[in-house]
Amino acid sequence: MAALGAAALILPNAMASQTDAKGAAPRTLAASDASDLASKLREALGDAFAGAYYDSAEKQLVINVIDGLQIDGDDNNVIIQAQSAGAKVREVDNSWSELQKGAATLKAKAAVPGTAWAIDPRTNKIQVTADSTVTGENWDTIESATKSLGTGMATIKKSAGTFKPFLEGGDAIFGGGARCSAGFNVVNAEGAPAFLTAGHCGVAEAEWSEEEGGAPIATVDAATATFPGAGDFALVNYNDPATQAASTVDLGNGQTVDIKAAGEAEVGLQVFRMGSTTGLADGQVTGLEATVNYPEGTVTGLIQTDVCAEPGDSGGSLFTQDGQAIGLTSGGSGDCTVGGETFFQPVTTALAAVGATLGDAGAGAGEQADGGAAAGAGEQADGGAAAGAGQEEGAAAAGAGEEEGAAAAGAGEEQGAAAGAGDDAGAGQQHDQGAGDQGGEQQQGAEQQGAEQQGVQR
Repeated sequence: MAALGAAALILPNAMASQTDAKGAAPRTLAASDASDLASKLREALGDAFAGAYYDSAEKQLVINVIDGLQIDGDDNNVIIQAQSAGAKVREVDNSWSELQKGAATLKAKAAVPGTAWAIDPRTNKIQVTADSTVTGENWDTIESATKSLGTGMATIKKSAGTFKPFLEGGDAIFGGGARCSAGFNVVNAEGAPAFLTAGHCGVAEAEWSEEEGGAPIATVDAATATFPGAGDFALVNYNDPATQAASTVDLGNGQTVDIKAAGEAEVGLQVFRMGSTTGLADGQVTGLEATVNYPEGTVTGLIQTDVCAEPGDSGGSLFTQDGQAIGLTSGGSGDCTVGGETFFQPVTTALAAVGATLGDAGAGAGEQADGGAAAGAGEQADGGAAAGAGQEEGAAAAGAGEEEGAAAAGAGEEQGAAAGAGDDAGAGQQHDQGAGDQGGEQQQGAEQQGAEQQGVQR
């Protein structure tokens, strides 16, 4: 067995004795805390790290380590380090680096349009998906490439829909004949207000308006527009430097979520998506480091989820209920009637690439409507009785990663007032629009929301 080195853990209880740490009970963690711990353990465990995911039912971080590996000559040292930090440890066969190499092999051998793959730490495998367009020789190619990785490395399945970027003519933010959704307001490298959206939106149109046929309010920084390739993101600068670009996501009906920080996605994380076509939807992260072979080209480095989306939702925000910005809607298969896979650009990598930061910008930045009383994702507007982000509504509290004293609500538990993906309730929920049917017969309800629905406050 190989002896591997690992950095010292600078974590709570990291200095506990091996005797005390061995078999230590996993800590109960909010989703955001679990994500932070996973990042630290990923660095500390080095080659022994084989992925992590959040068990939303138990509110625990699960860390995969390689079965039989040693650190400093001690078979149990890897497990002890992870357990002492508060994680639940699971020994697996495939290392993270092996899974990454497998994904690279698929890209080299089987970049067939209509296919996608992502690493799933829960199964310790690469999950390969082929949409309805992949048939005949193309199916044989992707199936053969998947099998070439070896037994226990990857699985393959068919998806009923078609992988495509979710761009369409319609409402929200308008650019010529295109419609997208604004993601998150940011401060650009010069300290001016801007927002992030999908790169395929930025490539399609240079100027964007709040309403169809309206005067442009923002211009794409062409140097940042990335699609296809290593991501799907673009920085769009507001034309008026005095634009009030609050760091919030507007859920409609006067409800908002404050965006406090950018966070990393972990498989199992409960997330919410806001888009101009379908409004608010929720689900879980199902895969990381996803590659999608769109008809327009291959995009890498995405987050895979089971959250639904439809054309026009592109660029919209993916976030947690406690205000962590996670991603920007890229594309996927299916719709909010039949479901499907949806992929997101990680916010952290987009921010780093464009040199922007989350936060308020512009004159009067940070001021919010309704006295600044922000409401939370997953609220419902039934008779105006909305539940706040992470607040308890009787026994049915929506937690999504935020602890409320001793009665913390965990991501993935009963969401109470949370809006379900595809449900008709919830702030800004479905507008009964199927994928691709907006065109000239767009739903007027969605049109009226415009960029205001996405937190583009001006």
